[in-house]
Amino acid sequence: MQTLAKPVMAADIREALVRNREQTLEEIYGKAYPMVLHYVKQHQGTVDDAKDLLQEAIILFYEKVVHEEFVLTASATTYIMAVCKNRWRRELEKRNRQQELPPDINERIKEEASADVDQPLFSITHFVEQLGEKCKAILVAFYYLGQRMEQVAEQHQYRNVRSATVQKFKCLERLRKSLASYSIHHFR
Repeated sequence: MQTLAKPVMAADIREALVRNREQTLEEIYGKAYPMVLHYVKQHQGTVDDAKDLLQEAIILFYEKVVHEEFVLTASATTYIMAVCKNRWRRELEKRNRQQELPPDINERIKEEASADVDQPLFSITHFVEQLGEKCKAILVAFYYLGQRMEQVAEQHQYRNVRSATVQKFKCLERLRKSLASYSIHHFR
């Protein structure tokens, strides 16, 4: 393996990937893995987290290079490390949001929905509860937990992300229609 004095350009990497994809990706992985592992372990992660993160970043990098979707202005490992840092930050934010959720969230939503419905003040959870379990689960997962649609689709066993997105849109439209006759002053 050669050490280059200047960063390798995307065209050079593309050419190396065409010539010998496996070896090129292994070299990139070998260079980036220690840095990613160190970063992830310092930020509440595990070895498996680092491996998963790096694999996702390399796949993204590979797709962009092969499809000529970007111009590389730094080394491949610098780019991959930046992708890993951004994705790991998002993952930590998502994990923190999930930890903040009380374990009895469904019970509390039901209690709020059934408590004093006759009062002029409502909680949005009352309307979400009326949508049914499927819609409630999708909307809570996407908007409250901040899950990506890929994850929502997988959890709710949709065939693809598009189907889950369409269902989320339908649930949101039903929620909007049920709220249409109320103003902001009706809510707590």
